[in-house]
Amino acid sequence: MAERYDCNYCKEPLFGKKYVLREENPYCVMCYESLYSNTCEECSKPIGCSSRDLSYQDRHWHEDCFHCIKCSRSLVDKPFSTKDDQMLCTECYANEYSSKCYECQKTIMPGSRKMVYRGNSWHELCFTCQRCQQPIGTKNFINKENYNYCVPCYEKQFAQQCIHCKKPITTGGVTYRDQPWHKDCFLCTGCKAQLSGQRFTSRDEFAYCLACFCNLYTKKCFSCSKPISGLGGSKYISFEERQWHNDCFNCTKCSISLVGRGFLTARDDIMCPECGKDV
Repeated sequence: MAERYDCNYCKEPLFGKKYVLREENPYCVMCYESLYSNTCEECSKPIGCSSRDLSYQDRHWHEDCFHCIKCSRSLVDKPFSTKDDQMLCTECYANEYSSKCYECQKTIMPGSRKMVYRGNSWHELCFTCQRCQQPIGTKNFINKENYNYCVPCYEKQFAQQCIHCKKPITTGGVTYRDQPWHKDCFLCTGCKAQLSGQRFTSRDEFAYCLACFCNLYTKKCFSCSKPISGLGGSKYISFEERQWHNDCFNCTKCSISLVGRGFLTARDDIMCPECGKDV
């Protein structure tokens, strides 16, 4: 007598019938589907043995139910994206949620390279210089009046030319006598030190730092031999083609200040009236 071969659950004989093995135990199709089949996310029906079970993140679908929530096209063996647990084809996802190019207003598809500036997005080939129309890519650029320019085009179209070196001034710069200069080009005529950010003066339209101007053009104090600049409101004394700093105009003998007082001279000396009596 042949050995019986029954369903592990309902004990119905399986000879001549379809069955499914699970952990080496046989089940009739009805029992297997009721016990172990997954429920389809779309139609909520069991996914039977005769159907292809498609799974994603612990969820399951019939093959015919695995489609884009927007356009209903099948997603079987195709790339797809999810949003709030909903399945979308790549095109619908891009149209619904991807950035729009600021230039052409078309969708920037996921996976494609995009350029972002001030909250706006561009296709890489749409992010171009306003003047030469070439893609800017990762190169430096300058924005002016909401238009983007590569640096060479911006310099040609907008930048001032330095009066000294004749090259464009792209940042900073100094204006002197209504003419533009690079900071590095605006130098003292005498010592060539940079004048930007410090006090300076001019002579014959040439700019000088105060030290060079004093050494070259100002009179020297008869007492200390240092320049008398007269700049910034400093006071000095002049007498018979000789000059003194206020602080240097003192009696040669007793050193009392002679500013605002009478004095006597003897050759190169200046003296107060008291010291001058003995001369």
